[in-house]
Amino acid sequence: MENKILLDRKIAIPKLLGDTNKLLIISGLAGPAKDIGFLTKESPNTFLFGGAMGGAVPTALGLALSRPKNKVVCVTGDGDLLMSLGSLATVGVVKPSNLIIICVDNSLYQETGGQKSHTGLGVDLAIIAQGCGFSVIKNIYNEKELIEGSVLVDQPINGPAFILLKVSEAKPPQYSRNWSASEAKVKFREYILNLSLIHISE
Repeated sequence: MENKILLDRKIAIPKLLGDTNKLLIISGLAGPAKDIGFLTKESPNTFLFGGAMGGAVPTALGLALSRPKNKVVCVTGDGDLLMSLGSLATVGVVKPSNLIIICVDNSLYQETGGQKSHTGLGVDLAIIAQGCGFSVIKNIYNEKELIEGSVLVDQPINGPAFILLKVSEAKPPQYSRNWSASEAKVKFREYILNLSLIHISE
């Protein structure tokens, strides 16, 4: 795939996610946090990781298990996912049907100087997810596959689903996030509690 023109994350991620208000979104740190923060302006249904590499997938798994009526999307990078490969195996064993993991793979540790990551050296995270037992696997390298992926995100799934979004080395959007971990936690927690009250009243 090295000779092909890869997607720009700033365009691809909004197209892939569509209406983010219908989702519970956990983002990995660094680039994905900027992608999601810029897109959603840190809306109450999103939680952005920072300074805790490898924490996004296990957190999204716990959220999906506790909120089976909601679609949970974890948007993380190849570096963050490489840090927590064991969590993919756990997701594959537990099989939450409402969880989608989107790996934004630029094959770089972009935040620490642009060093090539393992995915730039031949590691295929989609094949790993398949081996872990994910129900749905989708590779996205071009616009056609991006449209197909957006349908997958929008429609009911019988997950867990793994989407490998291959992007160019272009940087994520510039975004100055809220770095108060306590404020972010409280905001997201209150949103989840309000969802619970809505479901109880229905």
